[in-house]
Amino acid sequence: MTDLVVACAELGIMMLTAMAMGWRPDGGLGFVAAFGLLLWLRFALIWIGVWLGLLVPNPEAAGGLFAVAFPLTMISSIFVAPQLMPDWLGWVAAWNPISSTAAAARELFGTPVGGGDSWVEQHAMLMAGLWPVILTAVFLPLAVRRFQRLSR
Repeated sequence: MTDLVVACAELGIMMLTAMAMGWRPDGGLGFVAAFGLLLWLRFALIWIGVWLGLLVPNPEAAGGLFAVAFPLTMISSIFVAPQLMPDWLGWVAAWNPISSTAAAARELFGTPVGGGDSWVEQHAMLMAGLWPVILTAVFLPLAVRRFQRLSR
């Protein structure tokens, strides 16, 4: 829960900074829904981090996990459209949960970016809600099971 509180503060700071630079999102429920989708994905990613953190033997090794996570966040449609990437990399970027959430949030904020032709890109809103459910359903039980094994 603490991480979600921190995430709310981080998102608030980013949005205020963007507004100071001239960004104006559409108001209303779309804004709240986009904020919620970003937090929903963050919640799911927390469980991946917990599970990975429980797999490594010490805090120093846990710090090295950033080197694995960073490229995965960069292989998304946040900065470059998957259509501009090599075919295999574009496919990975299109199916990245971060891409779906970013596309859905952009649409809800009223600043959509043209989507691609793939199924996942055409259904970004659906996938933005579904990816966190899938990730949580997989990694929460793995993290709990790993924690229970360490406690014995």
